[in-house]
Amino acid sequence: MTSTSSAPGKVYLFGEHAVVYGEPAVPCAIERRATVEVTTRTDGRLRVDAGDLTLDGFTVEYGGDGAPDVDVPQSLVEAATGYVDGAVAQARDATDTPEVGFDVAIESAIPLGAGLGSSAAVVVAGIDAATRELGVELAPAELAERAYRVEHEVQSGEASRADTFCSAMGGAVRVEGDDCRQLDAPNLPFVIGYDGGAGDTGELVAGVRALREEYGFAADTVGAIGDLVRRGERALDEGNFDELGRLMDVNHGLLSALGVSARSLDSMVWAAREAGARGAKLTGAGGGGCIVALDESDASRTALSYTPGCVESFRAELDFEGVRREDG
Repeated sequence: MTSTSSAPGKVYLFGEHAVVYGEPAVPCAIERRATVEVTTRTDGRLRVDAGDLTLDGFTVEYGGDGAPDVDVPQSLVEAATGYVDGAVAQARDATDTPEVGFDVAIESAIPLGAGLGSSAAVVVAGIDAATRELGVELAPAELAERAYRVEHEVQSGEASRADTFCSAMGGAVRVEGDDCRQLDAPNLPFVIGYDGGAGDTGELVAGVRALREEYGFAADTVGAIGDLVRRGERALDEGNFDELGRLMDVNHGLLSALGVSARSLDSMVWAAREAGARGAKLTGAGGGGCIVALDESDASRTALSYTPGCVESFRAELDFEGVRREDG
């Protein structure tokens, strides 16, 4: 038997980086998904086919008594499979089957490392597919909690609950420390610009931490992002897109002040704004990757497609559905 699940990626409407310090954030699920197919095997080994993660495709088999059997650098294996290992460990724990092996196949429409929550989507979908394959159905909230444990471990304790909760639940969510809840939100017309790169999340988070510890104004900037998020929640509740856009612009400026933007991201942000978007900002850790603009028209998407440094632009509506089964 085979079980297949998918989970959505996300953008941050507001609050990335500050959420690490207990400030609120509002991530929103988008209609781009990672799909994980899981089949049990009897030898206790794990075979991961990750040919569609925007890496050079590869297949790796490991576990049991043998070392990984793969013809790519070990560092690449570790980067690509760390989250899968964690998802499998959580599935084994949830089902009390520590010796079971799996064939895992991953397909993703979410660029890897671009700030759109690809790892969270893979982990959430992986845990769901693996536990269902073993006859156990977990509620989305438990999936979110277990997926958070994986990200927390892989990211050396720097992860927040934002990405995994959003991917599991769908829609717009609010995360502040351990307090996670869904928000009522209108359909948000997002446009994404992608520069083809990826920032080093750990390095960027560490850089903000060092800046915050050295300079009081950097700590104040993190707090200002939290205040902005609270104001943004009211605008979201009212469906005030003009205010949402203005606050997105301010949020980008605050993130730039913390040193996590990049020339390519700033260029895409300004291209979207000048094309008439209500607001635009980087999304995720920064340093490269994606920006998100709020625009009901196609003008900013078209402008981004002609912006130097932008390799892809696309529309991504709010996805109100979180993790879901894809095997009937």
